[in-house]
Amino acid sequence: MATDDVDLIVEQWRRERAGMRPEPMAVFGRIYRLARLVGDRQEKVYAGWGIGRGDFDVLAALRRSGTPYTLAPKALAAALMLTSGGMTGRLDRLERAGLVRRSPDPADRRALRVSLTDAGRRVVEESAEAGLEVQRRVLDALPPADQDRLADLLRTLLAAVEADRAG
Repeated sequence: MATDDVDLIVEQWRRERAGMRPEPMAVFGRIYRLARLVGDRQEKVYAGWGIGRGDFDVLAALRRSGTPYTLAPKALAAALMLTSGGMTGRLDRLERAGLVRRSPDPADRRALRVSLTDAGRRVVEESAEAGLEVQRRVLDALPPADQDRLADLLRTLLAAVEADRAG
């Protein structure tokens, strides 16, 4: 099996700190690098629709919420793990672009609802397909059974980390 830069980093730590156990770097270094490299590729794809990754995340959260594709800003911020200030900036940008609209919440006049516009729905659906194609091309390096196994392993690991965070 070929070696990569992460193998080099792990080996350097083994050489320089004999007592250190750098094996986790082999996993997390690759997860980080994959996420960054694939994310950068997706960012380039999304730019074709005039949006960035953060914008896509907001649009996708609204689209996944189902008809009428409307959520409270607080629910959006929670889903995306953003502060209210971070969410406001994204919503301002998306509203200026005509991809979302903010309107009063009919159940609470003090609150707002954020909705996808028709243009926003079109952008998120098209860009989601293009982003998935980027991911598919990367995963094509693995046979389907290995892709499924990797997804299962990462699900297990993520559940353990999330449970640890909650506890």
